[in-house]
Formats: sequence, C-alpha cells, structure tokens
Amino acid sequence: MKRKAINFERLSDLLYMKNVSLNINYQEFDNEQELAEEDRILLSMARAAAGNAYAPYSRFWVGAAVRLANEVVVTGNNQENAAYPSGMCAERVALYAASARYPGIPVLTIAITAKSASFKVDYPIPPCGACRQVMAEYETSGPGSTRVILSGEKGKVLIFNEISSLLPFMFSKKEMNH
Repeated sequence: MKRKAINFERLSDLLYMKNVSLNINYQEFDNEQELAEEDRILLSMARAAAGNAYAPYSRFWVGAAVRLANEVVVTGNNQENAAYPSGMCAERVALYAASARYPGIPVLTIAITAKSASFKVDYPIPPCGACRQVMAEYETSGPGSTRVILSGEKGKVLIFNEISSLLPFMFSKKEMNH
C-alpha cells in the first residue's frame, strides 16, 4: 500500500488561515405599498424613467431616480448603442446628470427598477459592478451614506442603507492616498 506524502507547507498555511464572514444588512418589503411615501414616489419616478429608456437591443428597460440632499430628484435610464460598449446604465446616467447639474450636492437615495418586453420582472434588480463603483464614488465624496432601493415591476423591494452593503471592500480615493 502506497502512502500519500503530507505537504507540510500547505498544512502550515491552513494553521494560520482565518475564516471570516461578511454580513450584509438590508430591509426587505413584500411590495412597494409597504414603503414610506417618499420612497414610493422615488421608485415611481424610476419606473417612469425606465419607460423612456433607449433599449432596442435588449428590450430590458432600467430606470433610476436619485434624490439629492437639496431634495431635487434627477432621473436616468439605460441608453443602449449598436456599438455595445458605448451604452450606459440608468444608474450612471442619473448620477452623472445629477453631478453635472448639482455639483457637490450629496446623493441621499437612489431607486432602481426595470421592466422587460420578454417577461415580468418580479424581483429586485441590482446594479452592475461598474454602477456600484460609481455609486460608491459619490457616496464617499459626500458627508454620509447613500440609501439604495431595488425593485422590479412588482414583488419584493430591498433597501440598503449604504453602498458598501452592495460593494464590500470597495475601492475609493482613500486607497489612492496611502
């Protein structure tokens, strides 16, 4: 019977390794009627923006509504392009428009929703990684956290109280200063 050799180098790695867990807290609502009125209105503005999206290729319309600290709401929607990388997600359209029109005004809340020509979107739509990074940039540039409301056309609604819940270990300007 042949014995298997023990790899002591790997064994020592295991002795010093720590398992660490990450917990993400968020609120889950069965539907948008359970939301505070201010959040319902913001979500309805995101829905209206989704209805105006330019999405002839995916036929998946996304809308975002950003509430700023000055109480102004700026909306955006996805903008597709035949030259695929030239398009832009709704979240970034809304955030860039808000920053261009109201520079330096912190983002309090962003609501994101979507609808499809192919199926009923009955689950919360999360932002892509690039949008999460842009959202993190605006949050870390301001004095406080940015709430995120995620919804589909119907069904559950999720609320995150800060972008780091959606993008743990996010890269920010403080990493560039070390």
